[in-house]
Amino acid sequence: MFSKRSFYSFFSSLAIVWSGFSFAATEPVAEPYELTILHINDHHSNLDDYQASLLLQTGKEQRESVSVSMGGFARVTAAIEKLAQKNRNTLTLHAGDAVTGTLYHTLFAGQADADLMNTVCFDAMVLGNHEFDSGDLALFNFTEMLWQHPTCKTPLLSANFIPGLPSPLQGKRIRPSVILERDGHKIGIIGVTTAYSTQNASRPDPGTVFDNELESVQSEIDRLTGLQVNKIILLSHIGYMADLQLAQQLSGVDVIVGGHSHTLLGSQHLSDYGLTASGRYPAQTNDASKQPVCIVQAWQYSAVVGELQVRFDSNGNVTHCNGQPHILIGHDFNRRGTPLNATELAAVQADLAGQKEIMQLEPSVKATHMLEPYQKKLADFASKPISTVTQELCSRRFPGILGASNSKLEGCSHQAHPNTHGGDIQQLVAHAFLMQGKHFGGADFAIQNGGGVRTDLANGPVTVGDIYTVLPFRNTLVRLTIKGSDIKKVLEEAIDSVLAGNTGSYPYAAALRWNVDLSAQKYERLSGLQMKNTEGSWVSFDPDATYQVIAIDFLADGKDGYHTFADISGEQREDTFLAYADAFLKFAQSQEELKRLPESEYSTQALTGSPSVGKMLNFLQQKP
Repeated sequence: MFSKRSFYSFFSSLAIVWSGFSFAATEPVAEPYELTILHINDHHSNLDDYQASLLLQTGKEQRESVSVSMGGFARVTAAIEKLAQKNRNTLTLHAGDAVTGTLYHTLFAGQADADLMNTVCFDAMVLGNHEFDSGDLALFNFTEMLWQHPTCKTPLLSANFIPGLPSPLQGKRIRPSVILERDGHKIGIIGVTTAYSTQNASRPDPGTVFDNELESVQSEIDRLTGLQVNKIILLSHIGYMADLQLAQQLSGVDVIVGGHSHTLLGSQHLSDYGLTASGRYPAQTNDASKQPVCIVQAWQYSAVVGELQVRFDSNGNVTHCNGQPHILIGHDFNRRGTPLNATELAAVQADLAGQKEIMQLEPSVKATHMLEPYQKKLADFASKPISTVTQELCSRRFPGILGASNSKLEGCSHQAHPNTHGGDIQQLVAHAFLMQGKHFGGADFAIQNGGGVRTDLANGPVTVGDIYTVLPFRNTLVRLTIKGSDIKKVLEEAIDSVLAGNTGSYPYAAALRWNVDLSAQKYERLSGLQMKNTEGSWVSFDPDATYQVIAIDFLADGKDGYHTFADISGEQREDTFLAYADAFLKFAQSQEELKRLPESEYSTQALTGSPSVGKMLNFLQQKP
C-alpha cells in the first residue's frame, strides 16, 4: 500500500535535479508544443488577504521587517488573469483542500469558496482530504455549489476514490481523469487523493474508501495513453515528498501539480525576503521509464499562484520546463500600521523590481465584488453571541501569584484557583484542541502553551469575535506520535523556558496532569504524571508507551522551548491544517455555557517551590 507512512524512508534515495533544466531528446524533435500551467493548492477557505511580514530594503544598511497585505482570493483571480494573458496555451489547476480553515467555511459550508473559485473557473481540481471533513454529503453539496455557475463546471478528480454504495457521490460526479484540448493537442489530467490522511484524519462516509495511489494512477495513465493521449499531468493531493517518490514509480507521467504538504518552492533568493523555500521551482526527477517529470506546488492560503512552462516533443515527452511561484502582495507597506515614507517606499519598490517571485497587484474587481456580501455576513456573524460564560474564565500564562498580571479581569487577579492550577481559559482551549483531535483522526492528549492564549473571557455573552481575540494567530493543529518519555521531556523543557523568563511557555494539557516543584533540579520539576484513559479514569502515565499528541504548529516546530517536538518528523508528524481558533470556536458553539472544567481536569494539580532570586526577576520582567 502506497501511503503516507512509506513516503519519508524513500526520500533520501531520490535523485533530484532542480529547475531551469533541458533534456537531450532521444530522437529528432518535431512539432514542439508549449503549455503553461497556472496553479494553486490548499487555499483552505482563506478568501481575505492578511498582514504578513517581509524583509525588505528600506534604504537602511540592512533589510528590515515590513508588513504588507498578502494573498486573498481576489488577488489569486487577478494574478491568474494577468498571467493567462501573456501565455497562449494555458491550464488553470487547483490541487485540493479548497475548504475548511476559516469562518468562511464555518458559516457558508463551501458556498463562498465555490463562488470565488468560479471567478477563475479552474480547468480541473483534485479532491483533497479536507473536502471529506464533513462526510460525502457535504462534498456533494459543495459540487452543487461549484457547478451552479451557468458556464463554469470545474471537473473534480480522484482516480483512487471509491464511493460507498449509499454515498451521494456515486456515479460520475467525481472522475478519475479528464481529457482537455489546447491548440489541437490532447492533455490528460489525472487526480489522486491521499488515502491515509483522508481515511484516517477526515470523515468520509462508511464504505467510501481510497485505493492504492500508485496502482490507481498508473492504471489511469495506461487508459489515457491507450486513447492516444501522450501528455499526462497528475493533479496530486498527497504531499511534495510523496510526489517525488510517486513520480519515480510511475511510467508515462510528465508533470505533477501537487498539494497537501503546503510546500513553498522557489529560488534561494526568497530567504533574502524572510521566506523559506523547500526546493527549487520546478523540481525534476525521472519516471520509471527514465523520462523527465516536472513537479510543482504553490504553498498555501491563497498566497501564491504557480506558473509552470512545459515544452513537449512530438512524442509527448518533456524537453524543457521552468517557471516560478508568484507570491501575491499589495502596496500597503507599513510598520505596525504606520505607512512607510516616500523614501522608504522608493527603496522597497526598487528592491522588489529586482526579483520575479513576489508579485505586487491589486485584487480582481469582480472577485472583490463577489466576496463583499460574504464579508458583510461574516462581520455580522462575528458580533453575534454563540455561547455564554457563566463563571469568569481567567487567563494565566503560568500558575502562581506572579502569573496574575496576565489577567485583564479584576476578579481574576486575586483568585486562589488560577494561582494553584493556572489559567481557566488556557485549560479550556487545550480541552477543545483534544476534542478536535479526537474527531479528526484520534488523539490521546493535547498540549498548549499558556502565552498562546491571549486574554480572559468575562461573564456574559461570547461572540465569534471574542474567540478570535482569545486565539488571534494563524496557527494550525498538528498530530505528533511520540513516546511517553519524550512527552515528559518536552514538558520539562517548557518549564525550563518559563524559569528562564519566557513565561508564555508554561504547558497546559488535556487528559494529562502533574505536580510542579519550581525549586527542583532541571528535568525533575514534574512529578506524579497521570493520564486519562479511554474509560475516563486517571491512571499512571507510561513513559514507555507511544501516544498521539495534538499541539499547534508553533509548538510542533520546537518554538517557545518545546525543542523535543521539533525532532518529530516524517510519518510521526501529521499536519492537519485545521485552524486552531476554529477548533475552539466549534467547541464553544457546542456548549450552551462556557465554564471552568472540573478541578481534576487541570493539568497542573499542585504547584510548590519557588524559583531562585535571579529567576524571580525574570518572572517580574516577563512581557506578554
